[in-house]
Amino acid sequence: MNRTGNVYGRSLYLLASEEGLEEQILQELSVLESVFAQEPDYLKLLSARNLPKQERLDVLQESFGGKVHTYVLNFLKLLTEKGYMTHFLDCCRAYREQYNEEKGILQVNVVSAVALSQEQKQKLTEKLTAMTGKQVFLVCREDPTVLGGIRLAYDGIEVDGTVQNRLQAVEKTLRNTVL
Repeated sequence: MNRTGNVYGRSLYLLASEEGLEEQILQELSVLESVFAQEPDYLKLLSARNLPKQERLDVLQESFGGKVHTYVLNFLKLLTEKGYMTHFLDCCRAYREQYNEEKGILQVNVVSAVALSQEQKQKLTEKLTAMTGKQVFLVCREDPTVLGGIRLAYDGIEVDGTVQNRLQAVEKTLRNTVL
C-alpha cells in the first residue's frame, strides 16, 4: 500500500469513527471497490487529466449523489480534485485495515485449489479464532496451481500447507542431494 492511500484511507476512517459510521462507510467503500473492479475505465475517466476537473466532479455527483453517504461522495471528490483517484483501492485497503484493527478483526487470506465448503470455512474460522484470540474474517480464493491443501496469510505470517509447496521442497531436496 502506498503512503497516499494510507493517509487518506485512515483519515476517512477517523472521520467516520467520530460519527459512528465506520461500518456503513466500509460497506459503501466495498461496493465501490466492486463497481470499479467491474468498470476499470470509470477510474481512468476520473483520473483523466485531459478531462476538466469540474466535469469529473459532476460525473461523480451524477453517479453517486444520494446513493452513498456524503462523506464517501466528498472523499471521492477530494481524491479526484487532488489527482489521487488512482489510489482509491489503496485508500479502501487502509480504511479496512484500520477498521479491522479497531474492531479486533483478523483478516486471513486463504488460497486453495478448489472452493472451500461452508463447513470447511467454519472449522477454519473456529480454529484460527482459538489460535489468535481475534474475530477472524476469511478472504478465500481458488488457485488450481496449488494442487491441494491451503495457504494462509495473516498478520505478516504465511502458512503454506499446499501440495505445490511440498513438491517444491522435495524438488529442492533432490537437487541438493549429492549422489
